[in-house]
Amino acid sequence: MSIPGKIRRALAILWALAALSAGYAYASSATLLLEEPYGKLGFFTATGHAAVYLSGVCAETPVKLRACAPGELGAVISRYDGVAGYDWVAIPLIPYLYAVEQPDAIPLFADARTVSFLRDQYRRHHLEEMIPDLASGNAPGGNWYELIGSSYDRTVYAFEIETTQERDLEFIRRYNAAPNRSHFRTISRNCADFAKDVINFYYPRALHRSVVADVGITTPKQMAKTMIKFSSRHSELEFNRWVIPQVPGSMARSAPVHGVVESFFKSKKYIVPSAIVSPVFAGCVAAVYVGTGAGRFDPSKQTLVYNADRGLEKPLGSEDRRAFQSELNHFVAEHSGTRPAIERAGLDQVFFDPSAGNSEHVEKWSRLLHDAKPELDAEGRPILLVREGAAVVSVGIAAGNILDGMPDAFTQKLLEARLHAELHRGNSPRVSESDVEQDWSLLQKAFNGTDAELAEPHSSPRVPLPPSHGGTQ
Repeated sequence: MSIPGKIRRALAILWALAALSAGYAYASSATLLLEEPYGKLGFFTATGHAAVYLSGVCAETPVKLRACAPGELGAVISRYDGVAGYDWVAIPLIPYLYAVEQPDAIPLFADARTVSFLRDQYRRHHLEEMIPDLASGNAPGGNWYELIGSSYDRTVYAFEIETTQERDLEFIRRYNAAPNRSHFRTISRNCADFAKDVINFYYPRALHRSVVADVGITTPKQMAKTMIKFSSRHSELEFNRWVIPQVPGSMARSAPVHGVVESFFKSKKYIVPSAIVSPVFAGCVAAVYVGTGAGRFDPSKQTLVYNADRGLEKPLGSEDRRAFQSELNHFVAEHSGTRPAIERAGLDQVFFDPSAGNSEHVEKWSRLLHDAKPELDAEGRPILLVREGAAVVSVGIAAGNILDGMPDAFTQKLLEARLHAELHRGNSPRVSESDVEQDWSLLQKAFNGTDAELAEPHSSPRVPLPPSHGGTQ
């Protein structure tokens, strides 16, 4: 073969590989989001929330869809009750999860005041036409807050299946053309009904409700169970399971998601009076719960861990968790004498414990930072303005700005507390090894200075993962 012929053949091969790579990189996926319940729970509110993340569909506005451009992550679309009269709203993935626009702006902890501030900032910049200020200039009430910052309130489980760009374009055309007015009904037109309709648009009859386990009400948990069953019957379709952890902090931890009968059966305030009034009815409820296997479904099984910077990763194993915890305990003990300001600032009382709800181990930000004011730095990352004597000190609380300025006791303790939260045994599989390694690096820099040589914590060999389907990696 002549030299020019070889060149032409090589160029043809490179072009073909580039075309295949581009096709894979911009492939589409539909992801059912199963979101844990939070707050005061009744037997129905304990079913949580459902939404759908479409990696190939983006939000031109919150109520108008378009195809994503290369590099865009797609949007989360869901049905809400009482949001400007609309039936569905679409929000870009990162703001939907964290109420910020860039991964380096995600705060390392979440307290109620900071979360409210971040949500309101996003509303003012992107949703004010739909959700305007009150006449006083303050943020309005209502359920609009559910549109953004979901990961501050709860853990989210994701069930992702491959789709096609052609179906994405048809979905955009149909949903843009159809009326978008709310007719929300808890029983028959709730968030899970909407998620079912979206997934079934891509794969007809893939999801269905349970007449027995949920007395005919469509629930998020049932949608996840039927999606897993559908994927097992269609092994030719790429399918992933992942978890988006709740951000550590003083916000109450979310609760496990239940179906309708399961929630009724597990709630003492419902099942105990029922058993007293009608043992036969209570026995029927128990029989349905046992017979349908409602309590055996575990959404965290075989999940990868989502990180906004790095995509999907393996969860931290129990042996590695114990090794990291031991390293952290030794490190803190070794450096405890280097931070005498901690007791003076009251930081010895600060500690995250994701499983403790509002117990003594939860972060008591109201006591420690009652005068702190949330703000954004020049790059749009959250900071706290903390009064220190007569001065006001700016403290970065995101990965991108926490080490700006001189490290202090507050920064050190915050990172230490975050690591304790990540390594809590109840957090598996909600943290990856690289999550811990990143926070370990920040902790050492906070103690030793950003230019100091860092000691490597214990870690096991990293197992390479196949790239995630769709735009999540």
